[in-house]
Amino acid sequence: MAGRLEPHLEALRRELRAPDPAVLSVLLALLAVAVTLLIWRFVQGRRSSRKAVLLLGLCDAGKTLLFARLLTGKYRDTQTSITDSSAVYRASSDKSANVTLIDLPGHESLRLQFLERFKAAARAIVFVVDSVAFQREVKDVAEFLYQILVDSTVLKNAPALLIACNKQDVTMAKSAKLIQQQLEKELNTLRVTRSAAPTSLDGSATGGPAQLGRKGKDFDFSQLPMKVEFVECSARGSKGEEGDADFESLEKWLAKIA
Repeated sequence: MAGRLEPHLEALRRELRAPDPAVLSVLLALLAVAVTLLIWRFVQGRRSSRKAVLLLGLCDAGKTLLFARLLTGKYRDTQTSITDSSAVYRASSDKSANVTLIDLPGHESLRLQFLERFKAAARAIVFVVDSVAFQREVKDVAEFLYQILVDSTVLKNAPALLIACNKQDVTMAKSAKLIQQQLEKELNTLRVTRSAAPTSLDGSATGGPAQLGRKGKDFDFSQLPMKVEFVECSARGSKGEEGDADFESLEKWLAKIA
């Protein structure tokens, strides 16, 4: 019996030592697919573990009213926040899709420490801009946005970023297009002034913030690792306190994120 099987076993050994090129190609293709699936599951797992959407911006940009309107649909009087507020937000188009909205203080002395606390959990960031006060606040707005964009955790996780140009119900509000252009200009200026890292006595670089955008080119938002979008909205709404908010574009964006 063993003698009859020996020729077949020998043939099998030869096949294993010198496999058919076609079989080898199939095996390599299957291995590539398996590796791709593992990477995809890893990335999706990391994304699904980040459920927070952070509402960031300067004081009086309208973050807290936006937060309240998204959750309840109702207008309410607000005041400057000194701590965070969070709640589960369910997309109107799909109630099973949800994220955790977190409204963070915009005061200069608080905003970075709260960002530090929550940035690792961020799936997305809504950066709220006061479109009416933008012209006089542009440097402060750009400064805070710069600090967010060069943060190592934000760069690594690359959460989706929405610039919400709020208070569009006011006649003097600047458009999203103008705000984008002005922010790109200011961020480019900040990048230039801060790109030269301090040097030690021996002339070696001591390290500094990450490079914003592409070296040698004027900055624009398309150079960032995350997708950046701009929308116009009004947490107050065109009909005031008795009417609805005007932020359909924001709601659609949140539905995509969820």
